[in-house]
Amino acid sequence: MKFKRVVVTGLGALTPLGNTVSEYWNGLVNGVSGAGPITRFDASKFKTRFACEVKNFDPGSILDRKEARKLDLFSQFGLAAAIQAIEDSKVVSHPSFNPDRVGVIWAAGIGGLRTFMDEASAFAKGDGTPRFNPFFIPKMIIDIASGHISIRYGLRGPNYATVSACASSTHALNDAFMLIKLGKADAIVAGGSEAAINEPAVGGFNAMHALSERNDSPETASRPFDLDRDGFVMGEGAAAVVLEEYEHAIARGATIYAEMMGGGMSADAYHITAPHPEGLGALNVMKNALHDAEMEATEIDYINVHGTSTPLGDISEVKAIESVFGEHAYKLNISSTKSMTGHLLGAAGAIESLASILAVQNDIVPPTINHFTDDPQFDPRLNFTFNKAQHRIVNAALSNTFGFGGHNASVIFRKIK
Repeated sequence: MKFKRVVVTGLGALTPLGNTVSEYWNGLVNGVSGAGPITRFDASKFKTRFACEVKNFDPGSILDRKEARKLDLFSQFGLAAAIQAIEDSKVVSHPSFNPDRVGVIWAAGIGGLRTFMDEASAFAKGDGTPRFNPFFIPKMIIDIASGHISIRYGLRGPNYATVSACASSTHALNDAFMLIKLGKADAIVAGGSEAAINEPAVGGFNAMHALSERNDSPETASRPFDLDRDGFVMGEGAAAVVLEEYEHAIARGATIYAEMMGGGMSADAYHITAPHPEGLGALNVMKNALHDAEMEATEIDYINVHGTSTPLGDISEVKAIESVFGEHAYKLNISSTKSMTGHLLGAAGAIESLASILAVQNDIVPPTINHFTDDPQFDPRLNFTFNKAQHRIVNAALSNTFGFGGHNASVIFRKIK
């Protein structure tokens, strides 16, 4: 069987740096932090009182008021990003569009947590009489976002959700890639969304000591690879890509941003929250991605790392990179865009894949901002692209995401040849 080639023909973004792809990219290139005091709830009694929130999002721009009430914020975010990507690709408006051959694979790590909290709180405050919103369950479940996207455009191809904590949307891209590669779809809208800046999420991560508590300086709190990093910063938003079979894209004259070459998946099989100390799962997932892409390690120019700004996670990922790439590790660029966007949890893979695609397209590596003090545990020969974007030829980029439970996923994008 001859496998199909898979290309990227549509992009969409709703992020703490801006609500379009161009605003997001400009924010990344200019090293802008999306962090600030939490406005979604009163966080005054929480250990962490800041996050990277989406700004000025109006659900009325995509839904009427009645319909918007039926969707949790994570689904609203997802629908907004998917609309951008689908309209950008023009795959649905082209005469060749076959709705049975276009699907949606969407991801979230947590889903409708705000909806769950609101409904449970209302019940707990009541007299025990069960008065629940009839849309409670449909608003909360993670797979509902892919359902809304498909209903909006009548997409009847493969449709489901992937859930693997912070690796969720990278798994969505991997699944979409494999289905198209095998000829089971012409195009798939893939991505992820998350809206977890709420009391239970922030409180839960605080209880785990996972979040930065640098409340006096939110903009500098996310410090991947810095000696004084003290945890990640919560983010929210969504990103979407339209993956399409190459010949199908060429036949309709589509704009091609990059080719998706392959993806990798692995498990740490070590601990529910801590990474493998030697980065074994991260090492395996990058090797698997390179094998799937039929590429050598020396062909990678840029790695958009998981890089959450946690003391242990950053170290284990760097160990894995040095093991996989050897001497080439010192010739490529590494950066963590979470230093600007915060950690979008289940949507992290989608938003960071988008950053990788744009790096390939524009030959610019976005920076890792907020670097103040070198950590002696990292080899000084490594180029973490600290504090300022760098211009270089980016023929191929790899993006890593790792999730609680030991779930790992990576994807590789390359200039179209």
